[in-house]
Amino acid sequence: MKISHATSQIEFVALMAALMSVTALSIDALLPALDIIGAAIHTQSPADNQLLITMMFLGLGIGPLLFGPLSDTLGRKPSVYMGFAVFIAASFICIYAESVWVMVLGRMLQGFGLSAPRTVCIAIIRDTYEGDYMARIMSFVTVVFLLIPIIAPAMGQFILDHYNWQGIFYVQVVISILVALWFWLRQAETLTVANRIPFSTSRIINGFKETVRYETTMGYTFISGFVVGSFLVYLSASQEIFQNQYNLEAEFPYIFAGLAVAIGVAIFLNGTLVVRFGMEKMVTTSLLGFFLVSVLYLLFFFNVEQPNIYILLGFFAFQFFCIGFLFGNLRALAMQPVGHIAGIAAAITGLISTLMAVPISIFIGRFVVEGTLPLFIGFSVCSAISLGILWYVKKNRATIVK
Repeated sequence: MKISHATSQIEFVALMAALMSVTALSIDALLPALDIIGAAIHTQSPADNQLLITMMFLGLGIGPLLFGPLSDTLGRKPSVYMGFAVFIAASFICIYAESVWVMVLGRMLQGFGLSAPRTVCIAIIRDTYEGDYMARIMSFVTVVFLLIPIIAPAMGQFILDHYNWQGIFYVQVVISILVALWFWLRQAETLTVANRIPFSTSRIINGFKETVRYETTMGYTFISGFVVGSFLVYLSASQEIFQNQYNLEAEFPYIFAGLAVAIGVAIFLNGTLVVRFGMEKMVTTSLLGFFLVSVLYLLFFFNVEQPNIYILLGFFAFQFFCIGFLFGNLRALAMQPVGHIAGIAAAITGLISTLMAVPISIFIGRFVVEGTLPLFIGFSVCSAISLGILWYVKKNRATIVK
């Protein structure tokens, strides 16, 4: 373990979780207000409202290509400050937006800006800790981070009830400023001048060329794109499903929080189970579970307009429990062959999976306004394709070994 800087370990974990959590807060707190914002910016259909969620992910996917290399050149702290500055400016674009396209631009720039603290906090952990200690700190940060999707929609609903939708963005700005000040006051720079690397576009291009040569890396990256894409449909359409289709406006924040717990439990259990069974077995089992639950839903409810809400929540809970085992393991498996270029490879694989996930989500989301059946059709198709890719990756690797 490397020696920590000014902060205690507990404060360090809390600070790193705060850097990551601004992203989750900016996504999830907006969910209860999507219809109201849609009316204010004159969206043509509920599906257009989903763009306020999906396009932020596009910014989150593109941003690391800039902020990752910049943090290696300028240091960790300047990159975080630049990211927060972009986020705050983008928040005011959203506040004063009067059309859907201006709002979409603002949300994409919000995601672009927040990709800096989200990416750099992982680099800071890697600078400060190593080996098992790094894994331990990352697990603690993740546990704290998982609290945000549980409370964010309720916070957004509270602001909406007592102020207006613009208030959600103002609160995001205030929280980001407080986190930035905390980071400035309490976190020392972790990248020494001697270890800084000059910024170079050729480094990004060469990193891209090398990353795409690894079949295993690309295979797991494509699977991640399908999994994230299908989950993003739920995330962007959850307000439409629960508030509009099931008329559960008051209950929506609590439903969202409950389903977030299913993912959190899986991520928590993964830390123990992955050591016992290995990442590949966890991914295979979870993907198969994801596919089977989707197909079961289609078999039972293909000709049913909408199932009972408790049945729907049960299916969602099983789906998201499976997904909780996939996120981290897929990323880790994709990164295994490219450890020697980990920083740039992480940014590139993240970008590729995001560029897949966003169109998948937008396409499927257009049909979810008519009911939940298209969502589960999307789940089943994405998981089936993912299982096919997984089979191909394993078969090719077995052939190479022989």
